[in-house]
Amino acid sequence: MILFETFGVFVLATLLGVPLVYGLLLSTAGMIWWHDLGHPLTSVFLSYIGGVESFVLIAVPLFMLAGEILSRGGVGLRIVTFATKLLGFLPGGLGISTVASCLIFGGVSGSAIADTAAIGSVMTPAMIRKGYTPAFSGALMSTAGTLAIVMPPSIPMLVFAFVSGASVRDLFLAGVVPAVVFAMGLSLTCIWVGKKSGCDNGDVRASGREIWDAFRSAFPALLMPVIILGGIWSGYFTPTEAAAVAAAYGLFVSMVVYKDLKPRDLPALFLKSFTTSAVVMVVIGATSCLAWLITVEQVPAQIAELVKHYASTPWMFLLMVNLAMLALGCFIEPVPAVILAAPLLMPLSAAFQIDPVHLGLIMTCNLAIGLYTPPVGGTLMVGARLAGVGMASVVRALIPQMMISIAILLVITYVPSIGMALVHAMR
Repeated sequence: MILFETFGVFVLATLLGVPLVYGLLLSTAGMIWWHDLGHPLTSVFLSYIGGVESFVLIAVPLFMLAGEILSRGGVGLRIVTFATKLLGFLPGGLGISTVASCLIFGGVSGSAIADTAAIGSVMTPAMIRKGYTPAFSGALMSTAGTLAIVMPPSIPMLVFAFVSGASVRDLFLAGVVPAVVFAMGLSLTCIWVGKKSGCDNGDVRASGREIWDAFRSAFPALLMPVIILGGIWSGYFTPTEAAAVAAAYGLFVSMVVYKDLKPRDLPALFLKSFTTSAVVMVVIGATSCLAWLITVEQVPAQIAELVKHYASTPWMFLLMVNLAMLALGCFIEPVPAVILAAPLLMPLSAAFQIDPVHLGLIMTCNLAIGLYTPPVGGTLMVGARLAGVGMASVVRALIPQMMISIAILLVITYVPSIGMALVHAMR
């Protein structure tokens, strides 16, 4: 089947160190040439352009800009202070505060890399000074940072809505409870490590005044998810407009309220955000080429026949989705993975009467785990760099966290009410 051949070529290119964009284009053009499919290169070019010209995708660079502004503007430090004052008294309190900070910051950035870098730059040295091993500190940042793409405003969920036609509002609502559950699971590992090693049995409980002062300082940042979700849910603005509001509000908070960001910082900040966004959009275009080839070659129909042969029930189909998305997430970043997989899975999920919002949530959770799974592992690389240790050491330290995350993923998969409770409540 052409899908497996294409994926094999792509995996080989990835293992050989070929950049992601070239690997995707090589897989597309290679299959056309190898099987003599007769598609002109102009079709590849047009599918590339068509993949990035949607108005909805303007939200992607805008949310990335907002995340960059907030990570540079002191918002992360204030969120960390609030979480530490609130939760630092617990066993493993510093680790739990790290997880809570990532969860909160994820609600204002939507980017796992920005979340890991912003919170990790503050908390990783603090955890190491506290007595946590560098490997565990890097592992915790690698896993906790991915909460940003489950918690709204999630960029992969936004892209899934664009590809599938599902409601952005419902997808964002569906991510809230699972993100909190994942955070609770990671916090359990912090309690276990803190008690077992004796490095963190909890600090002195902060006074109510200290908690209030920390909350008041972090309040402008904590207000952002309310503005974004409230605006989308009420219909006051579209997801693309919400992204623009997030960027503008982030500038206001960082420059006017906190005054941590100066006008002289803006050119470098905009340039970095533009560069990151350009890379993402180039990858989206290349992924769109591969998705186009898979579609015109009737691969979805072939997969449907294959799935019907091996999966006769919804639970078996969902198990296959989890296995496929975990494998895909090991090699491809979440946004291109969604663009590639969603057109294949949507018709199949409809046949099994699975809510597209639930499918989008499952895909996003799988891809979040893929972000700290070798060999690509975006947050894995950031976490290892912040901790100053090798990726192999971090991978060994995050195995318990990964096992808990996979267990939670299975619960979310087979108990849809966990993710869909808020969706049904708000409809």
